[in-house]
Amino acid sequence: MALPSVVVLPLLIVVAAGVYYIYNEVIHFMSQSIVRNKVVVITDAVSGLGTECAHLFHKGGARLILCGNTWDKLESLYDQLTNDSDPSQTFAPKLVIVDFSDMDSMEDVVSEVVDCYGCVDVLISNSSMKLKAPVQSVSLEMDRNIMDMNYFGPSTLAKGIIPTMISRRSGHIVLVNSIQGRLAVPFRSSYAASKHAVQAFFDCLRAEVKEYGIEVSTISHTFINASEPPSEEGPAPKTNAVAAFIRSQLVHGVSPSVLANEIMQTVNRKRKEVVLAHPIPRVALYLRSLFPSFLFAVLAAGAKDSVLNEQMQ
Repeated sequence: MALPSVVVLPLLIVVAAGVYYIYNEVIHFMSQSIVRNKVVVITDAVSGLGTECAHLFHKGGARLILCGNTWDKLESLYDQLTNDSDPSQTFAPKLVIVDFSDMDSMEDVVSEVVDCYGCVDVLISNSSMKLKAPVQSVSLEMDRNIMDMNYFGPSTLAKGIIPTMISRRSGHIVLVNSIQGRLAVPFRSSYAASKHAVQAFFDCLRAEVKEYGIEVSTISHTFINASEPPSEEGPAPKTNAVAAFIRSQLVHGVSPSVLANEIMQTVNRKRKEVVLAHPIPRVALYLRSLFPSFLFAVLAAGAKDSVLNEQMQ
């Protein structure tokens, strides 16, 4: 006896959801098994994303080298990882102080990182410094600080670790970048410039080290949002409708846990490029290539509205 259509459709939905859940669980398990015993370096491990990555890769059995610029926070993360894990299934993390604002220390940092285990299998470059300000108000010193944190630091660390990967003819470097490494928006000039620079560096690096069996991946995401965006009080200021809509889409960031899982999947599947963004930023990327004049007009209107709103406050 045939089942009525009102029963078949919900049943198909339930079955499809079950299959999708099982598939994700299998992929998640396989991802963790792949990093077992691998030496994984995570920069800025004490940040929200860095901490999520540390927990995820530690649970997967990786030999972690956690980098950060504050020893107390690194020790606190170390305690969290070791207290919540089975020592027979995991490895105690190594801790290394890394301060990209002190470029003179990078040679010693590279030596210390490599000396932890003698090699590096996966480097997750996660450090970032943000700035929102009009171009004319940003000092040269601030420009240099941002370039040190977002470009010179990650690129110098990668340069130092690459020789060990080349000698073993294996390795994976993951750059956690920003959508603004592909799309520049107003009042983010220094930040966007540094993110464009580091994106270009790792794109070049990908081609150069491919022959040695080394993978290079870049993940471009919207801003990391650890909490729900706050609700605005009072009447909203009048703005250009198109610019306001785009801005409203850009405030929906990605959570650290989602991004950490995406990093694990990227390491597992050896993806070269990942864009983790809502539809509007993705559309803006296509507009930048296909209809740049339209996108420039929208961004200019948004910038003008922002200046007017600040003047009225």
